[in-house]
Amino acid sequence: MVREISSGGVVIRNKDGSWWMAAIELPSGAPQAAPDPTKRAVRSKPKPVLCLPKGLIDPGEKPLEAALREVREETGITAVPIMKLGDSKYVYVRSWGDGERVFKIVSFYLLRYESGRIDQIADAMRIEVARARWVRLEDAPKLLAYRGEKQMARKALEYIESQPEL
Repeated sequence: MVREISSGGVVIRNKDGSWWMAAIELPSGAPQAAPDPTKRAVRSKPKPVLCLPKGLIDPGEKPLEAALREVREETGITAVPIMKLGDSKYVYVRSWGDGERVFKIVSFYLLRYESGRIDQIADAMRIEVARARWVRLEDAPKLLAYRGEKQMARKALEYIESQPEL
C-alpha cells in the first residue's frame, strides 16, 4: 500500500463578531447520467464538495510550511500559525492511474488569516479548486464533506471558545 503525507490548514478569521473559516469547493467533474426520455426532467444541481485546503508535502518541506503554501495556493490568502490541531488518517483508492490503495496522513494546523482576498488563485489551480470561500466556523462541521476535516473544524471551534483573548 502506498503512503502519502499531506498537510493542510483551518484558517480562521473574526469578522463582525463571528468566527469564519476558509474552505474550498472541489470542481464538479462527476459525469451526469443521460436523461430518461420517459420521465419528467427534474435537474438538481450537484451539491458542492466542501473541504479544507491541503496537499502533499514537497521534498525538504516541513509540514507547517506545506500547510501555509497549500492555503495560499488553494485559497489566495496568507495566514499565520496558531497551533497544530492534529492528524487525520484514512485509506482511499486512487480514482486515476493505477487504482492503488493509499494510506494517507494529513496534519492540520489552526491558522489565523493575515492577508489576501479569498478565491484569488491562479487559473491553473482551478483544476483542483472550483472556488474558495468563507464559511461560519460553527457551521463548518456540518458543511465539510470529510469526517477527519469535520473533526478538525470542531477542534478549532473548541480551541477558540477556550481562548477568549483571541
